Amino acid sequence: MHDASAAPGEAAYRLPRTVLPRRYELRIEPDLDAATFVGSEDVAVEVVEPVTEVVLNANELTIDEAWLVAADGSRLDATVSLDAGTERLTLALAGQAAAGDWTVHLRFRGTLNDKLKGFYRSVFTDAEGVERVIGTTQMEPTDARLAFPCWDEPDLKAVYAVTLVVADGLFAVSNAAEVARTTLDDGRVEVRFADTIPMSTYLVAFVVGPLEATDPIDVDGTPLRVVHVPGKDKLTPFSLEIGAFALRLFADYYEIPYPGDKCDFIALPDFAAGAMENLGAITYREAVLLVDPEAATQTEMQRVADVVAHELAHMWFGDLVTMKWWNGLWLNEAFATFMELAAVDAFKPEWQRWVSFTNERAAAFAVDSLASTRPIEFPVHSPQEAEGMFDVLTYQKGASVLRMLEQFLGHDGFRAGIRLYLRSREYGNAETTDLWDAIEEATGEPVRRIMDTWIFQGGHPVISASADGDRLSLSQKRFRFLADDGEATWAVPLLIAVPGGQPHKVLLDETTTTIDLPGASDGVVVNAGGHGFYRVAYSPELLVALGNRLDQLQPVERALLLDDTWAAVLAGATPASAFLDLAQRFGDETDPAVWTTLSGALGSLERILDGADRERFQAWVRTLARPALERVGWEPAFGESELLGQTRQLVLSLVGSIGNDADVQERARRVLDKALAGQNVDPNVAAAAVTIVAGVGTEADWERYVQRFRETDSPQEQLRYLYALGAFPSEELAERTLAMTLDEIRTQNGPFLIFYLLANREVHVKVWDWVKGHWAELVERFPDNTIPRMLGGVVTLSTPEQAADVNAFVAAHPVPQAAKTVEQHLERLQVNVGLRQRETAQLAQHLR
Repeated sequence: MHDASAAPGEAAYRLPRTVLPRRYELRIEPDLDAATFVGSEDVAVEVVEPVTEVVLNANELTIDEAWLVAADGSRLDATVSLDAGTERLTLALAGQAAAGDWTVHLRFRGTLNDKLKGFYRSVFTDAEGVERVIGTTQMEPTDARLAFPCWDEPDLKAVYAVTLVVADGLFAVSNAAEVARTTLDDGRVEVRFADTIPMSTYLVAFVVGPLEATDPIDVDGTPLRVVHVPGKDKLTPFSLEIGAFALRLFADYYEIPYPGDKCDFIALPDFAAGAMENLGAITYREAVLLVDPEAATQTEMQRVADVVAHELAHMWFGDLVTMKWWNGLWLNEAFATFMELAAVDAFKPEWQRWVSFTNERAAAFAVDSLASTRPIEFPVHSPQEAEGMFDVLTYQKGASVLRMLEQFLGHDGFRAGIRLYLRSREYGNAETTDLWDAIEEATGEPVRRIMDTWIFQGGHPVISASADGDRLSLSQKRFRFLADDGEATWAVPLLIAVPGGQPHKVLLDETTTTIDLPGASDGVVVNAGGHGFYRVAYSPELLVALGNRLDQLQPVERALLLDDTWAAVLAGATPASAFLDLAQRFGDETDPAVWTTLSGALGSLERILDGADRERFQAWVRTLARPALERVGWEPAFGESELLGQTRQLVLSLVGSIGNDADVQERARRVLDKALAGQNVDPNVAAAAVTIVAGVGTEADWERYVQRFRETDSPQEQLRYLYALGAFPSEELAERTLAMTLDEIRTQNGPFLIFYLLANREVHVKVWDWVKGHWAELVERFPDNTIPRMLGGVVTLSTPEQAADVNAFVAAHPVPQAAKTVEQHLERLQVNVGLRQRETAQLAQHLR
């Protein structure tokens, strides 16, 4: 929880409501070569009550002049003062401003920074080898104040009329359509954009640079384009295809037309997040927008579709209707994640997107099984606390509980509630309870009572199930990895079915209940369809019954059976040997979600074994997965499903890496040689080969990976080879890779490469020492939001001595923008230490 004594409270950061912005006339003049900008703004405001000062936000800006003008033309000069700690700009007025309409005038200057926030620099090298500069923005959560003085809180919505003055020949884009273009006397070009809808500051965007745009395609009256660096036009058709599909789907689902006057997808070489939902000017990392379907894996294609759909879902849910304050961020992000999955499932039904979401939900389960978890909705006071909300609980747990609710209520009733919510609050702001009330009104179900138990308390339940004939006994308690004496209950919307039967709805809102279910003792699925955000602990008899009917379970149900069992292993409730016994039943599996679950758990077990015991485990993995590999083969068959290609990639990687299969490693090297020689190789097989060879790679291999990373035109292939550098087993090569993160590798990617190096058991001790020695340099170089992601790699340093060292270092080097996330990393490390101490000897004995 937030320690109120440790930092100023919310009042120190929140703005007074005495002066409210209505419309910004914003003029920005960037000098890309000098990395500076000057700006001016005329903000129409409503003075609610007489004031002698105006308080707004600014950060790292120089304010040259400020004054107010009343509706009658009278002027009040202002003296400015900036509080760097609270990022508040105070305009002390020469007299009193009466209640009514005024215009605030400001002249200011700033620097295009290299931290990928506010108004910042992004660089790339063009076809002639010349470094080129882009000026672009990232305002969420609280960095619009780095680009212009503003009322930088989400409920202080206003209209924006943006004008950009740019060097001749540069491309300029903002949220709304361009309406005028004028060449000035000094040769620069003034580009004026239309007024936006009323929106929050964090959605303002402007991008200037040597860029190109595709010809617009018309999506029911909305022009849709992709903006990109020169030469990448051929990588845009897929994102335009999913973009047009999602725009139409969402307009129909919400029953509200797209709220902007145009829609641009902007691919940026440097971008700290994945993408950002600026209305009409959505910004992306290149690797989640620009893609060659012939060179990308199914997973990489799905990632592009996911992110495009996610950002477009925000145009309504987030942009048109916005949370009042950052504690409600989950509502924006969870719903966009939910709609992203629905859209991609409709776009490519063969990808079975709701099934593959099982693996993302597992990541949310893992964090939510910690004592250091948090409620989905969590008090936020400062900008740093707002930054810490962008995590797996906001996105994946939030989306999971929405899906659970939708499946319990039914699609039509849930959608009717969403439509009611958006219509009643468009152009405004809302709180979580407003959504529940709208869905409750549409369905007549006790939605607020159910969902309050999921949103306002952390954690989730484990449902224990046992059967006596046709009587099914159910009970709930909080699930934790570590010992837990506390009590909590949820209103759990259960869907229960015998395998192959229709699900029964049960609302378990007490500790225990008993229901009649014919055939229960012959096997019952307590999370039928796999949509519930709860774990299930079956009695031994029910577990045996389910194990005998695996072929009647849906893939998501099979994956959850494995994941629930693995969670019990981590909690010390089930021995690892029992997980292996269950896993042996899955040799005939074909679904990639199940193989992903298996691979993650088996990789964790392989880490705690050494020497001959590790070799025995590798042999066990080969025995499990080799028959599956022989079935799927190395080459795709004509007409096979796209998901089978993903399964092939997973099984190859499992046998060749965790299974350490020499034959697979040798063939993977031949595949890699073909791929690097430009021959046609299936992308899923090529990606597996890159992973397998890296795990046993030589210095010559490392050199080839670095060369391919530098030369490829495919953003996905570039990251594939870059992140594989983290898997090489040599400490010397690890040090060379680490050195690259300090200069050549983009700051958005360096932290993730260090994460992979920390997770590499062959080199992680050396890497951790290097991270400690370069900590100040890394914190200065990398974007703030990537530091906790980098630190996530420490959870694998699972000897007691390593863990003690990690804890001591983190205590001395706090990460204030993600204190809760770092606390979770340290607890997950403690869980992994416990696994090693409990299971290493027992597992070794089992394998012998």
